[in-house]
Parts: sequence; C-alpha cells; structure tokens
Amino acid sequence: MTGSFVRVVARVPLAQAEEARAAALDVVPAGFEESETGDTFTLALYVDECAVEPIKAVFSDVDVVPVEPGWEDAWRVFHKPVRVGGLWIGPPWEQPDARERAVVIDPGRAFGTGAHPTTRLCVELLARSERGSLLDVGCGSGVLSLAAARLGFGPIRAVDNDPVAVETTLVNAAANGVAIDVGLLDGEVDALPVTAITVANVLLEPVERILSRLDGGVVITSGYLESDHPVAPGWHSTDRVTLDGWAADRFERSTLGAVSERSIGNPVGEMAQPLPGPSTAATGLRGKQA
Repeated sequence: MTGSFVRVVARVPLAQAEEARAAALDVVPAGFEESETGDTFTLALYVDECAVEPIKAVFSDVDVVPVEPGWEDAWRVFHKPVRVGGLWIGPPWEQPDARERAVVIDPGRAFGTGAHPTTRLCVELLARSERGSLLDVGCGSGVLSLAAARLGFGPIRAVDNDPVAVETTLVNAAANGVAIDVGLLDGEVDALPVTAITVANVLLEPVERILSRLDGGVVITSGYLESDHPVAPGWHSTDRVTLDGWAADRFERSTLGAVSERSIGNPVGEMAQPLPGPSTAATGLRGKQA
C-alpha cells in the first residue's frame, strides 16, 4: 500500500456493462461508481495507486486522476432512491415519505440497488402480477425478493451461486424486517423448487438456460437489452416493458396449466440438497461473514 489513492475511470460499450461490473467487483470488492452515457458504460474505482496496473490489465480505456477531498463518501451521490410499482427503493441514508412502502438497500458487494433499469422493470412487472409464492434466481442484493415481499408475494425464496450475494440478501432482509428463505444454489445446474412465479434478472444466456429448466408458473426475466429476445421453447412472452435500452419479459407456458406439483428432481418445497453456508432464516443470520 502506498497510502495514496486515485480515481480510476474505465469505459466500455454499454452492451458489456454486466461483464464490466463483474470484472470491477473482482478488482475492487468494496464497490464502485457507475454511469451510462449514450452507448458508453463508465465505472469509477477508488483504489490505492498500486492497484492501477491490474485494472488496466482488465480495461483498455482507462483514465487515472487524483481523488478530491471527501472521496470516501462521494460514491453515495450515485445511489439515489427510485419509485416503481408503488414502492420506494433506496439506500439507508435517504428517507422515504412516511406513508410509502419502502425497500431499503445498502449498496455493498452484491449487485442490485434498485436503480438499474432491469431491476425497475422487474418490479414493474411484479407489481401487476397475481400474488403467490416466488423464487428469485440470482438474487444479488435481494432487492427483488424484498420488493416482492412488500408487494404481497410469499413465501419467497432467494438463491444465488455467490456466497456474498446470499450473505448480503440475508443482511438486507433482516434490515427490512422481511422473512425470506435464502440459500446458496446455482440456478443453471441445481434442482429448482416450483413456485407460482419466478424472477431471474441475470444475463441473456443464463435466462435462457433457467427457462429451459422450469416446468411451470409465470417467469419474469431481465438483464438484457431491448434488442434481445430470450429463446425459450415452450414459453411465450405475455408482457414486455423497456427502459433506457433495457427490457424485461413476463413468460408463461405455451400450453397453460396448473403449476406442477413437483420440482425438477425434488418434491415441492425442497431445495436440491441442504443449503450450505449462511442460515436460510433471514432473521437468524449466521455463518462466515463474506
């Protein structure tokens, strides 16, 4: 450590935004700023000078500038509350109106603060969907699970293949006083429980693989551009919403019927196997802190 911090600004095409976020999180797990201008996605990372070269090895378009006084809190200005689907979603240093249904998300090491268009689109589709049990595949920070709880869905299960996301969802659920069954599970590989509605705000290809593994119910998907349309044999889109070049779809089975009384390789209500890692009770957080 040199003790001298700099602000590293990296730019990539907007279509590569999700890959850029993942790469930046590997380099700077504590977080970063992000913004979109036209077809360009920009990341700003505050790092020690010795970390600049590893960042340049990942991103080709990089500028390095000295940080201004107060840089430790400067990132907060990039996290503003949003209102969507009748909910207020925002960080803990912002205050909703007393009568609003609030989802408070502390930006941390897992994706999802509620402000990104894909999250807002998913909440919009959830708000106009029939209430019932819900599975959140690739839960990230848990923002969609928490929004679903505020909207009246339940019971809710949130799964992710990243232990940091599982831990973050547990923390955010406890902070919001919401009961969510949270577990470590890979939605593209492990058996998925059947619920009335599934939400998957991930990348296009994982969305397609998840759809191929579900056998019923309603599925809300996002994480891809407006020009993208998930290839989903046996499913058809009954609703599509777009915002700032991003899209979300509501899928139903082409031959509609009741939700199957089984999960893929598992009885209803059971995960593929006991979930390792943190407790699955949002009110009983334990396990190794990520």
